Amino acid sequence: MTERYEGLKASSGIAIGNIYLFTREEIVVDNTKIEENAVETEFQRVKESIQSYIDDLSKLMGQSETQANIALAHTELLQDPYFTDTIESKITKDLKNAELALDETIKEMVETMSQIDDDYLRERASDYKDIGLQVMYKLKGIKAKDLSNLDEGSIVIAEELTPSDTSNMNKKAVVGFATDLGGKTSHTSIIAQTLDLPALVGMGDISKKVKGGEVSIIDSNEGILIINPTDEEIETYKKLIAEEKDRKERLKTLKDSKAITTDGKKIEVSANIGNIEDLKIAIENGCDGVGLFRTEFLYMQSSDFPTEDYQFEVYKEATELLGDKPLIVRTLDIGGDKGLDYFDFPKEDNPFLGYRAIRLCLDKVSMFKDQLRALVRASAYGNLKIMVPFVISPSELKKVRELVEEIKKDLDDKGIAYNKDLDIGIMVETPAAVLMADKFIKYADFFSIGTNDLTQYTLSVDRGNDNIANLYSNYNPAVLRAIKHVIDVSHEAGKWTGMCGAFASDTEATKLLLGLGLDEFSGSSAKIAEIKDIVMRSSTEVEAEFANKVLDLEETDEVEKYVSDYNEQNL
Repeated sequence: MTERYEGLKASSGIAIGNIYLFTREEIVVDNTKIEENAVETEFQRVKESIQSYIDDLSKLMGQSETQANIALAHTELLQDPYFTDTIESKITKDLKNAELALDETIKEMVETMSQIDDDYLRERASDYKDIGLQVMYKLKGIKAKDLSNLDEGSIVIAEELTPSDTSNMNKKAVVGFATDLGGKTSHTSIIAQTLDLPALVGMGDISKKVKGGEVSIIDSNEGILIINPTDEEIETYKKLIAEEKDRKERLKTLKDSKAITTDGKKIEVSANIGNIEDLKIAIENGCDGVGLFRTEFLYMQSSDFPTEDYQFEVYKEATELLGDKPLIVRTLDIGGDKGLDYFDFPKEDNPFLGYRAIRLCLDKVSMFKDQLRALVRASAYGNLKIMVPFVISPSELKKVRELVEEIKKDLDDKGIAYNKDLDIGIMVETPAAVLMADKFIKYADFFSIGTNDLTQYTLSVDRGNDNIANLYSNYNPAVLRAIKHVIDVSHEAGKWTGMCGAFASDTEATKLLLGLGLDEFSGSSAKIAEIKDIVMRSSTEVEAEFANKVLDLEETDEVEKYVSDYNEQNL
């Protein structure tokens, strides 16, 4: 009997194969206390287990760049002093055994990351789970199961696949995978995209509904898994797979192309990143630059506010890797749902509207100047730009500019180089920034629209609230009008507007955003070639007519249907 299940698309594509049900060893954590004279021995066990896993990760360094980057990221997490110090404290002060100390530390870190509203940072919880699992295997002397010896044409089904699982996967045998858990921005999804494997995540309990061995079709373009398909469905999908193969081959040839519309407008298709690992993946995928470097990850992975020199080295490396291509670095956007272990934020009834981002930075000027100084110094090595988040008043931007000018003067006095024409822009993500766009543009060199928060605040809809999730839509007419206004204001001033929110990665919206006048798309690395393809087959004049008709609609569902129908005819 044929069964169909829906999931979230992690990596597009279609495949036909037999299900391989991947299950993990059950781990029972010993919760007995230890004697004081065993403290040193227990912590030594943890250190040896961590080092053993680091040694395993080093073997991945010579594989694909994506796997090497993930191995490097996991190594950095394992070497994070906060991670090891927390485990040591639980052993030495609470007399918890090595297994329990590790288990509790990982759970605390996963819990902290899972509560963050930012999709990118929330998905990093899976990386902490992964390193905890692998170190626990080492502690308990368990040999982890892997996916290195599968039959060809396998579709892997699992509760969850860690980056370690996918890194060890037999790439020639596996044609796709689907998991109960996971999100679109997890490392597992990134690997699937890089390996060009169709993948579905967030499928609930799919691993409980299969036995293994069933013939199946994974169609991640439509977000469905078909178990025991009919002969007719198999034939239909074989044709779609052939068409998909041709399309992907064509996209591969486009990833490094310039995105120029049929009527001659050059569009930048950039990537959002959180670290150097992400940047290398973006460069592999043909990015025109970086439209958003989330710097808060540097702070969240540290045991104290990162120093100027530490940040400088990171920004310098990123700038040099991009060469002449732009690197837009967002200044620290911490607070709200993103905390720091070493800084006590005030208790607030509504932290999302509270002491966060530029508000915190302008209050903690010494800390903020360390970041700004690192950025200004790094600007000497390429095309770095600074972006200020969560602004509501031009005075905030003017204060940032004053601080930058102070830093420039000091660097001049010391003979330290920097880019004299360093651009400073703002992230437009509050209704205040939209309404005051004509004033902000006097002091901003560019705008970049953060649609995630802009949509949330414009519609007064908490995007994390399941009860009203249906009200949250980037296609809401009010949001689209806000986007259009911001773009128009920047163009009237002879400047440009990009977009770094999730909407920029939505290829259903590419033609619409082109028509609204957007100059730069910055989102998922995996979408770069597809966005370039759409841009190169579009006319800004034609899409402007389409966008104007959309702006005249009154309801979100009307917009979504009109856009869908238009794309069906024109994509």
